[in-house]
Order: sequence, then structure tokens, then C-alpha cells
Amino acid sequence: MDIERPHAAIELPEGSWWDWDVLAWDSGRFLLAAGSDLTYHHGLEMAFAAPVFVSCPAAFRDPVFRPPTADELLKVTRQLGERPPVLVAFEADAGGSEPVSCLVAAERLDMVQESVLRYSREDAAPGQRFAPWVQPPER
Repeated sequence: MDIERPHAAIELPEGSWWDWDVLAWDSGRFLLAAGSDLTYHHGLEMAFAAPVFVSCPAAFRDPVFRPPTADELLKVTRQLGERPPVLVAFEADAGGSEPVSCLVAAERLDMVQESVLRYSREDAAPGQRFAPWVQPPER
């Protein structure tokens, strides 16, 4: 995302990205995973480096990314004391009767499109990535 244009909406790579969940969250990163069915694997990760503001459910579906509103930018800027380098906004289905507004501010955003298994698999190819909770098979 361009720092000078924090109102730009995120564009996702081509793919089926309707199921989403929080894969990891600590002071160094906020990691969202997406796929068509998160039971066995995911194929897209949005890695926010040094997250400073997060308003997002743990799992959601069908996000619609949009430019942050002027009010959202002002709210986050007031809380942080400065304009964040990355500010991502979206609406998503979190299982309620109405979509949830979500907002993430961070130092940087990286998107990785790659198959990540969510279970151990003996015949996994060398270099196969696994979700953080999976113990990869010993080779």
C-alpha cells in the first residue's frame, strides 16, 4: 500500500478467498489466512508487520476491502499520534445479522499466495509450509 495514499483499497490476487481467520497475532505481526475452505489448507496470507491497531473478528467470510473512511483515518491517527503507514479497511460476514466493519493499521503489509497445510502429512513435498500449530513430519 502506498504510504502517501492510505485511502487506497487492497486488491487481492485471483483466487477463492471467502473463508478467513486470524492465523497469528503478537506485537510483531498480525497474520490473516484465507482460502475456499480452511479445514485442510489455506492459500493466501496477509501479513501485517508491527500492527498498532486491530479491529477484526477471529474468523469471518467474504470480506469486501474498501478505502478507509476519513473518520477511520482520523480515529486511528488520533490514537496513534501519527498517520499509520498502512491502514486496511473491510466489511465482512462474521456470522451476525449485519456485516462487521474491520480496520487494521500496521507498519507494513505483505501478501503471500502459497499453499499452507493445516495438518501433518507424511508425503508433503520438501519445503511445504505448514500452519504454526502443525508439527511437520520428520524427514
